[in-house]
Amino acid sequence: MTSEDPTRDPARDLASRSAGAAAAWLDSLDPDQRRVATGAVPGSGDDAERLRWFYTPTDHGGLTVHAQRPAQQRLAMALVASALSEAGYVTAATVMGLENVLDRTEGFGVSFDRERGRDPGLYYLRVFGEPGGAAPWAWRFGGHHVSVNVLVVDGRVVATTPLFLGADPASSPLLGGARLRPLGAVEDLARDLVRSLPADLAAAAVLLPRAPSDIVTANRSRVSPGDRVVPLAGVWRGPFDDPAEQAKLQALSDAIDDRAGLDAADHRAVELTAEPKGVPASAMDAGQRERLRALLGCYLDRVPEAVSPLPRYADEAALDAVHLAWAGSTAPGEPHYYRLQGPRLLLEWDNTQREVNHAHSVWRDPEADFGVDVLAGHRAAHH
Repeated sequence: MTSEDPTRDPARDLASRSAGAAAAWLDSLDPDQRRVATGAVPGSGDDAERLRWFYTPTDHGGLTVHAQRPAQQRLAMALVASALSEAGYVTAATVMGLENVLDRTEGFGVSFDRERGRDPGLYYLRVFGEPGGAAPWAWRFGGHHVSVNVLVVDGRVVATTPLFLGADPASSPLLGGARLRPLGAVEDLARDLVRSLPADLAAAAVLLPRAPSDIVTANRSRVSPGDRVVPLAGVWRGPFDDPAEQAKLQALSDAIDDRAGLDAADHRAVELTAEPKGVPASAMDAGQRERLRALLGCYLDRVPEAVSPLPRYADEAALDAVHLAWAGSTAPGEPHYYRLQGPRLLLEWDNTQREVNHAHSVWRDPEADFGVDVLAGHRAAHH
């Protein structure tokens, strides 16, 4: 048996695997495909497109699964798998497959100004810069309810946020009476935690008896104090060419907001603040703290251990700084929202739409999404 090499850098190994997977995929593309599949070097002054991300069924930017041959699709998914844990990849692949389930739920209709409204082929992949080169490079994969963003600088994976996973439906029937709930633990652990709090802490944790209609930070490139929910119609790359389709989206967006019923004071209650709202882990007992660690794992274990910050929270002081805030009912089946917030950490969840069967969850680093901090340091050191 050999001991582990102390000089080994797991984040560098991960970057190397991703670079090999990205290069293999790009090499399989023809010139027209490659033009769609590539973008500017990160931090080159033309970074606006890399910093755009979505979780709605809009154009995420890049080459779609539809536009690739099966062999190219295989290589594309190998790249996606390279920077996700096994559980993260399985969950993302399951979420993509739910497009077929949602299509049935909606009667296989035509919507969103395209031939198929719910389409597992409309997931987009784009590589920014040259994989494995000396300059920073990145890649992005996204479509309805999936957004993966990875940045490599100086040969190391340095950023994996924003990382979004959703599920619609959040719960579906399987044979034998089982249920398919790709994000079930992400919901249940948080509810169990807030319900386990004594009355005084529960009162501090629940910011509002009603839930916002979506995650508060939406798809902003950078989160900031004062952020409030963006209506559904605003979480798209742009308006539809067909005015009738745009009107339908706006009507759906308005109906979702009306159903949530939040007024200006309610939005203030749940808006993002620099000082975390809710209850800190320092006020929780041992059992609650372990449940909180498990909940953190549902987000931070989406990526390989080599680049996950989860081990940080084995430290009691680091866990103490994490706050839990909730909005809505704590009863199962009722609309609800929560967030976990602390230094370099923002996790959000909501399940409010489609009769509480449509879930969103996102992991963000408020200070360094998309690796903007590392890129700034890299530019200062090399220019």
